Amino acid sequence: MGSEPSARIETVLQEERVFEPSQFVRKEASISGIDHYLKIIDSAKAHPERFWQEEALKELHWFKPFESVLDWSNPPFARWFDGGKTNVSYNCLDRHINNGKGEKVAIIWEGEPGDVRRITYKELFEEVCKTANALKDLGIKKGDLVALYMPMVPEAAIAMLACARIGAPHSVVFGGFSSEALRDRLIDGQAKVVITADGGFRKDKIISLKDAVDTALEDNSCPTVKSVLVVKRTNESVSFNAGRDYWWHELIPSQSKECPAEHMDSEDRLFVLYTSGSTGKPKGVVHTTSGYNLWAHLTFKWIFDVQDNEVYWCTADVGWITGHSYIVYGPLSNGSTTFMYEGVPRPSKPGAFWEIIQKHKINIFYTAPTAIRAFMKSGRSIPDNYDLSSLRLLGTVGEPINPEAWMWYREVIGRDNCPIVDTWWQTETGGVMISPIPTAVSTKPGSATMPLPGIEVDVVNAEGESVETDQGGYLVIKRPWPGMMRTIHGNSKRFRETYWEYLKPRDGELVYFAGDGARRDKDGYYWIMGRVDDVINVSGHRLGTMEIESALVSHPFVAEAAVVGRPDELKGEAIVAFVTLESGKEFSEDLLIILKSHVVQEIGAIARPEEIRFTNALPKTRSGKIMRRLLRSLASGEEVKGDTSTLEDRNVLDELRK
Repeated sequence: MGSEPSARIETVLQEERVFEPSQFVRKEASISGIDHYLKIIDSAKAHPERFWQEEALKELHWFKPFESVLDWSNPPFARWFDGGKTNVSYNCLDRHINNGKGEKVAIIWEGEPGDVRRITYKELFEEVCKTANALKDLGIKKGDLVALYMPMVPEAAIAMLACARIGAPHSVVFGGFSSEALRDRLIDGQAKVVITADGGFRKDKIISLKDAVDTALEDNSCPTVKSVLVVKRTNESVSFNAGRDYWWHELIPSQSKECPAEHMDSEDRLFVLYTSGSTGKPKGVVHTTSGYNLWAHLTFKWIFDVQDNEVYWCTADVGWITGHSYIVYGPLSNGSTTFMYEGVPRPSKPGAFWEIIQKHKINIFYTAPTAIRAFMKSGRSIPDNYDLSSLRLLGTVGEPINPEAWMWYREVIGRDNCPIVDTWWQTETGGVMISPIPTAVSTKPGSATMPLPGIEVDVVNAEGESVETDQGGYLVIKRPWPGMMRTIHGNSKRFRETYWEYLKPRDGELVYFAGDGARRDKDGYYWIMGRVDDVINVSGHRLGTMEIESALVSHPFVAEAAVVGRPDELKGEAIVAFVTLESGKEFSEDLLIILKSHVVQEIGAIARPEEIRFTNALPKTRSGKIMRRLLRSLASGEEVKGDTSTLEDRNVLDELRK
């Protein structure tokens, strides 16, 4: 995670705007206001194990009740709800049908070409059972890993739930990864079956998936994979390996519509999800059954407060943790209607998202700051053409959001009527950790506000000591929580060293270090400053890149900015900014001077960029995160090394090299 941590991170950028909880979201809320919220917070803090016990018994179905709440006798390896038997697929399907919700729509899906499917809970249950039975026919048993390499189609969610139903942990590999990246994950996870499609639609192109699977499996390089199940999506011609490859539409329909849910131990694996590091092999993050289910369920319920007749849409892909927790498991465990979209905004349809909100009357919209900044760059004339009045709540996920993007999102998309829930969390945490409860917590542009009930967060220095108000430090979680990752697949040593031993408090207590810098203001609000790897040490001052980026983006000519450090003999590091301009704005030497001065005005002279490079686009992962590691190499004049399999558009990197 980087070199030895330094004692403090400088922070000067301030935000004074405050927005009170909206009356628009108070009606029939799961947390009805500040008094109710504080009561839950206090209960979780005073009696944490009793709090988790009550929530688990109230919110989940158990075939057999658990015998203990938390076993923390061997930190950092937690065991939650030991002795209990449950099943995530049952919690997402059977219990809603048993409660009379079988005819309620579970999933609304729209493909990029415009095809639409509406699937009720009863229909979803039957498809999941048939798929589960087909996996059994392919030899899958409880404990066997099934890999998914899919487009954003309902079959992806169906396959995840089918795996959970029979106790086969799944490993979803984002459909934009290369065959080499897929192969690495198949080998590491020892997958037995791969579920894929002939292809998928993205940005008016067909993305081939089956061909990538064939390449990954060449020369018996993944010997544990015995079968490949293929969804026909694009009708592209694909090769078939007799005895190994099966069409979904030929194998699934003939299966029984009944498949009893396996009684799973609380700590049985639910899934392995790989996260890419800047160096080394991807990490297989392991999540288990009941703790993950409870945390995805509770956080979805508290934060989004979806009413029974509402439609919720998270724009992520199921290949990422956001798709796992907030497209599939969180919404379906709560009996909500979750919307899935195969496509993305693109030159042929820049208003794709707004058209969908208008068409399907979306009530809750959850997307990434990167997407919001892209919308800002295109201008408000596009969303202004659509009726977005159905929206009640807006959320952000994936990286810190700068205040100007937050305000644009509220004013232009929310029409000043929708609260913003800026959520902080990670693949490793399983669900959201810091977020406003929209019915109870006032919001500040750019702040994720406060930890959710049961989550004990702090900002500390390298010795693990709490830092002063508004002083930057390292964001840590001080107590275990049900949704926490259990280990790194096949590498418990790396799990301990990466997440629990980076900081070494004097009292010897292990704390989970998230890898992010943060500060806490006088009101107890948390401001995420970005990865500590993205902290720049200028003449002994550690500056959070997020705050410099926010200062740049606050200038009306700037659409997006990414800030990195490069080695400097005098200062230690120099600040280099990569900037994209708003549509219609052009680079000039005068603008260069203006932007440097603007940063000085917003933060101070110490934050003045040494260099600003203007670019048409920034290198991003397929999930929309800026790949600052690549920018650091470019800024330093070094060769770009390491894993670039997540890079969405390699042309951007080529242009930046020029």
